[in-house]
Amino acid sequence: MSFLASLAPIVRDTIAPAAEATDREARFPRAALDALGAAGLLGLTSAREVGGMGLGLAEAAQVVQRIAQDCPSTAMVLTMHYAGTALIEKYGQQELRRAIAAGRHVTTLAWSEIGSRSHFWAPVGTARREGDAVVLDGFKSMVTSAVEADSYVWSSRPTQGEGASSLWVVDSRLPGLARTAPFDGMGLRGNASAPVKAEGVRIAPGCLLGADGDGATLMNNDEMPVFATLIASCSIGMMDGALARATAHISKNRFAESGGSISDLPTVRAYLARAKIRADQARVLRDDTLAAMAAGRADTVLRVLQVKASAAEAALEVTDTAMRICGGAAFRKDVGIERLFRDARAASIMAPTSDVLYDFIGAALCDAAAQQD
Repeated sequence: MSFLASLAPIVRDTIAPAAEATDREARFPRAALDALGAAGLLGLTSAREVGGMGLGLAEAAQVVQRIAQDCPSTAMVLTMHYAGTALIEKYGQQELRRAIAAGRHVTTLAWSEIGSRSHFWAPVGTARREGDAVVLDGFKSMVTSAVEADSYVWSSRPTQGEGASSLWVVDSRLPGLARTAPFDGMGLRGNASAPVKAEGVRIAPGCLLGADGDGATLMNNDEMPVFATLIASCSIGMMDGALARATAHISKNRFAESGGSISDLPTVRAYLARAKIRADQARVLRDDTLAAMAAGRADTVLRVLQVKASAAEAALEVTDTAMRICGGAAFRKDVGIERLFRDARAASIMAPTSDVLYDFIGAALCDAAAQQD
């Protein structure tokens, strides 16, 4: 059975039916993760040598995109799991890799801090050597799957040296780690995003990913392509879900006096067409980003910088259009569009934010032009 074939019944029977309650009750989608783990999909990108499926980022993007059509909270939890897995697969210990591959372990990223805000590559939290242990202190402002994940890929300042940061795999149940407040926000309500504080958390030196002080390099070279592409895929899935629901609504609902459907109105069809074009533009850029990475093209870095910003901003526009063309009905919970509208707000302000990415893209273009002079 293909990975998408194994995903389909999980979405149909577990994820989609629970999506409204996941949002309404801010309920972590544990049943969905259990089902994904049992089907091997938590280990989708884990190597075959440790028991995983041995697939890549393109396949992970398809899984995230499909789930996001019905439950973006679950898709975001999986996005952060795949993002953490990318680093653990390359730098982590084999026992942990096997646990992820077997579907027994969920991981997530713990990078954003109040002190560094969206500049996650420059953490304020510290790590210090103390005998045969490393001691972590820090305050993460927003961690997806806080408390619910089995481990955090945690960023800190290096224990020594010149680097900007170091990355560690941290057991989420260690003494000294605590969620300081539950999340009760506008969108992505089921992904358990919350602040996490570390006070004197003792870990083994072997929990280090890569070299001490090389965290920024790992973030940029190993993590950013994965994270940006999967966040973009989440946004694309939300657009697909909003457009499908909006199209169904305007096609089946009719005016009593004429018998015509809402979709008979040229203005409504034009709005829908523009939204579909915008969604497909983001999708094509995502697919070209994956192609650029696979081929090692010269424009890969530029594509990685573009893909998240493009999809995040498109999702704002497309979900807004879906609300507009469905009118007052779109405000009802049972239609499902207002939930996708709320969930879509997150990606543009999730670090690196769209504005930060625009600056990076502009700088890259100017640097390229200067080198040609």
